[in-house]
Amino acid sequence: MSLTALNPATGVVVQSYPSLDAVGIEQKLARSAEAFRTWRDVPLAERAQLLKSAASLLRKDVQRHAQLMAVEMGKPLSAGRAEVEKSARALDYCADTGAAALADRPVDLGGPRAFVTHLPLGAVLAVMPWNFPYWQVIRFAAPNLMAGNVGLLKHASNVPGCGYALEQLFRDAGFPEGVFQNLPVGSHAVAAILRDSRVAAVTLTGSTPAGISVASTAGEVLKKCVLELGGSDPFIVLPSADIPLAARTAAIARTINSGQSCIAAKRFIVHADVYAEFADLFVRHMQALKVGNPLAQDTEVGPLATAAIRDEVEAQVEDARSHGARVLCGGHRLPGPGFFYAPTVLADLPQSARAYREEVFGPVALLHRVESTDAALQLANDSEFGLGSSVWTRDEAEAARFVRGLEAGMTFVNALVASDPRLPFGGVKTSGHGRELGTDGFYEFVNRKTVVVSAPPPTDRTE
Repeated sequence: MSLTALNPATGVVVQSYPSLDAVGIEQKLARSAEAFRTWRDVPLAERAQLLKSAASLLRKDVQRHAQLMAVEMGKPLSAGRAEVEKSARALDYCADTGAAALADRPVDLGGPRAFVTHLPLGAVLAVMPWNFPYWQVIRFAAPNLMAGNVGLLKHASNVPGCGYALEQLFRDAGFPEGVFQNLPVGSHAVAAILRDSRVAAVTLTGSTPAGISVASTAGEVLKKCVLELGGSDPFIVLPSADIPLAARTAAIARTINSGQSCIAAKRFIVHADVYAEFADLFVRHMQALKVGNPLAQDTEVGPLATAAIRDEVEAQVEDARSHGARVLCGGHRLPGPGFFYAPTVLADLPQSARAYREEVFGPVALLHRVESTDAALQLANDSEFGLGSSVWTRDEAEAARFVRGLEAGMTFVNALVASDPRLPFGGVKTSGHGRELGTDGFYEFVNRKTVVVSAPPPTDRTE
């Protein structure tokens, strides 16, 4: 069995890689357990220096890494370079802040000495997606390696080269053998690996069904899991908003990574007072996007990662059209080789359409008109997802109401939703649980151990 990378811009095979058999998986698990026994005792300062080395190597070879993402999953070069730089920043952030975050925290009990210490758990299995093949891995790896855990990467099967490249990155940076390993296996192998006693915990970024499957297995063996799952993020535009800025940002927010992002804005909820102006500008910006070869310097929207993803987006749009939605622009696959789909805006989407409830993982925007701020908030929360949200208003009281009222793990006011190494990242509802990044990212997979040290009683010296 092998894992094959297919160039989504051409449909041509890039390269095939052998997948691990049972013997190979056993060797990786054994090596991981052995590495943890020594890595857990490496001083924090040494771990930080190795993370810094990995960041430096990423920056030195940014173009090669960006090109690998372009040919394996269709990411435009400019976006790939930005992803590499963001990954390097996350490595630097964890190196710079990890020692303070993971230091023992004293607690004043007014008597015995007490503190909370942060101890690593062991091997963390990371089931990672293809859409941000470097960033998603680094944001798992950086805090966990800093905390003294070791990493086992099960990368998406359509970006196998990225998995090997990341393993090599940590090896070249000087991390000991076995501290970070790539597991080239299919999804069928995940459950058995997770059940192995040498695996302490699991983190998954992917679809909600994938999260349910992994969480079920983790629950059976009582192992901690962090899940970052799907999203159908609302982008809410209220009457006091800067409409030209909101419309321009909306097109960017919808087509991040060619629309293949959990935190891409997907549902555009616009107050009736500004709907016409916003819709006109938004459609113009979507139509102006440059769609093309991800290796071209000026490409803004590349192909969808696989034919199956393109076909699913197409099916969702056709279903919406058949239920009465209006296509304001796009609404069709693009001719020629590759898995391209035109940037699309759908209006008047009825609740009976699949896209009303489902996540659309491509450059398709769902435009909704509402008559009041109450209706905007109600529609925004009418979703099983709760990852990110964006609200556009210059009214501070209105902004505060949406910050507290939106059912989401993140709310950005007058800005598109974006991850940042300094901020916790994650969702609620079926968008998952747990947090990555920020200080929170260090604590998900450590034993926050309470320690109380009382003075021994005096020795009885009577004779």
